Amino acid sequence: MKVLAQWAIQDCGGNYPMALDEKTSRLFIGCRRPARLALVDTQSGSFLNTVDIVGHPDDLFYDELTRRVYVIGGEGFIDVLSREGDGVKRIDRVSTRSGAQTGLWVPSQRRLYVAMPERSAEPAEIRVFEAETQAR
Repeated sequence: MKVLAQWAIQDCGGNYPMALDEKTSRLFIGCRRPARLALVDTQSGSFLNTVDIVGHPDDLFYDELTRRVYVIGGEGFIDVLSREGDGVKRIDRVSTRSGAQTGLWVPSQRRLYVAMPERSAEPAEIRVFEAETQAR
């Protein structure tokens, strides 16, 4: 393996999760400081758009079918974002639990599995979210 390029991360500290839209060469990067989603053109390395997202993003997934991005954040929410051209906007925020930040997107099932940590009187659990099959 060799380094092909290096891209400066603009106003995107604590960049952890990423997802790729291979068809359009767009990379989604979840940032923690500040909590934002950055959209990057992988052909040029240029940042195209940023949007505020749930705090402490740890996992994010791109749904090619609906052009949606699911961001799981430890702040206790899943942000659902819609990709429109080189823009991204939040269309929904779903409540989870503080500290819930790990998940798995299974496109063939149209489901997002999110691990809920044990908190006070609430036991650990896995919550299963079913995604819509069409863009809004």
